[in-house]
Amino acid sequence: MSFVILVVDDEPSVNDLVCDAMRLAGHEPVPAFDGLAALAELRGLDVDLVILDVNMPRADGFHVLTTMRAADDHTPVILLTARQDRDDVRRGFELGADDFVRKPFGIEELTLRVAAVLRRSGVEPGASILKVGQVELDSRAHRVLCAGGEVELSATEFRLLQLLMENANDVMTKDLLLRRIWGLDGSADTTVVETYVSYLRRKLGSHATIRTVRGVGYQITGGDSP
Repeated sequence: MSFVILVVDDEPSVNDLVCDAMRLAGHEPVPAFDGLAALAELRGLDVDLVILDVNMPRADGFHVLTTMRAADDHTPVILLTARQDRDDVRRGFELGADDFVRKPFGIEELTLRVAAVLRRSGVEPGASILKVGQVELDSRAHRVLCAGGEVELSATEFRLLQLLMENANDVMTKDLLLRRIWGLDGSADTTVVETYVSYLRRKLGSHATIRTVRGVGYQITGGDSP
């Protein structure tokens, strides 16, 4: 299945490489070489996914991502960065990025990440609606309903709920959640996971249950159990 993918990187060699890889994967890449050019393309083009470099002239990747989400544009975004700063990863996910790839990267890895994000984000037909109990998550519309009423979630809360619902009835470890949502390794403090789970519990109420499995992690179910 072919998708339109906006490739944003100010290094021509990297941009060309990524575009070639996307063509080989059967997609239609559109190149942009800075953040302002990317925003211009997004205004006039129906894009399925954005591969977005963080460090760019005129407007960096964080600015582009912030502008997109502020405009209610929930097109999936994979951030690229050559920096090793863990705070970059945290900031990117909090702003609403869907994945984070460090340079230098392998083309096969990037292609697999693109396929996974497209699948996870509901861009492929029939994959956008998740239901657990009375909670319904529409990844394409970036909307969550509880018993038919819409619930407002932050970008990070949405990603966490989506990951739990994609693995409904499975126990997700705190280390796994740290890696997938915040890009942090298992040595990091898990308090951030506990905090965001408490936010979700408060917002979902009794419409779905996020159960604590002591010493392991969390499991979402449709019941009203403790």
